[in-house]
Amino acid sequence: MAINIIQIQRWTKMLVGRSVEHVNQGIGKVYSKNEIKGYYNDLTGKVTMDKSFLNNNDLPLIKQLDGQSIHFPVAIFQYALGCYDLWLIENNEVYIDKFIQCAEWALNKLDDEGRWDNFSHVYPEAPYGAMAQGEGTSVLVRAYIYSGDSKYLEAAKKAIDFMLTDLRDGGTTEYFGENVVFWEYTNQPVVMNGWIFAWWGLYDYVLATKDKGLYKAKLDKSQRSLLAVLPRFKNSYWSLYDFNGKFASPFYHNLHIAQMQAMYDITGDIVFQEYADCWRKQCRNVLCKSLAFIVKAIQKIRE
Repeated sequence: MAINIIQIQRWTKMLVGRSVEHVNQGIGKVYSKNEIKGYYNDLTGKVTMDKSFLNNNDLPLIKQLDGQSIHFPVAIFQYALGCYDLWLIENNEVYIDKFIQCAEWALNKLDDEGRWDNFSHVYPEAPYGAMAQGEGTSVLVRAYIYSGDSKYLEAAKKAIDFMLTDLRDGGTTEYFGENVVFWEYTNQPVVMNGWIFAWWGLYDYVLATKDKGLYKAKLDKSQRSLLAVLPRFKNSYWSLYDFNGKFASPFYHNLHIAQMQAMYDITGDIVFQEYADCWRKQCRNVLCKSLAFIVKAIQKIRE
């Protein structure tokens, strides 16, 4: 594995808590399970860590391994959702103005098929993913709720419809039997956090439209599918990032805890609470945490 200076800088920032991409994301501060309000994951740190974007017309950039910076859809969607929460909390118009700017960017970047190009810079053969589709939908739905402008809801429908397109037909959802699985990357193993972010996007669309038909049915099936495979995302002392058994970094382990807690709050299914409690306990155990860190480091070196 060839490691360059940008990778080292990225890993160092992540470990010392100075990475905007890996700022702590606890459970959302102002969400509701009955109506569209704040987001289910706390993304406000992505805004407060660097407020420079609030004072100009720029949007967040992500630096690639070749040193070039790009507008990465997921980064902009998460920044937008952080702004929306901060607006709800502080009632400061600067946050809602930036949120709408991000929502307009999402509208303009959505192609005619309802897709956001999230990964072509690293995977030209697999540029689309359910996580980007879901988070973008969550942004557009909130823009609709705030503004009342139907263009946002119409775009959200296009994004969700593409997300729900069968993986075999170029979409980002796998169907087999009664199972509905959302793929963050269509060319990589299933990733738990990406699946849940995608599920939240569909959940937001169902809430906003009060759908009781196809969309709600797929939402419920995906929830049951996730519950059925949760054991594949854990071992005896830590959470796992994906179906291939990749260990979660401390950032992703904490994210998994927050996601499980939010899923319990939203669905009422006690299994999600049990996983949150288990992983929270492991996070406080020095032996578990140290062993997981060592294994994760070895996996990272071998990539």
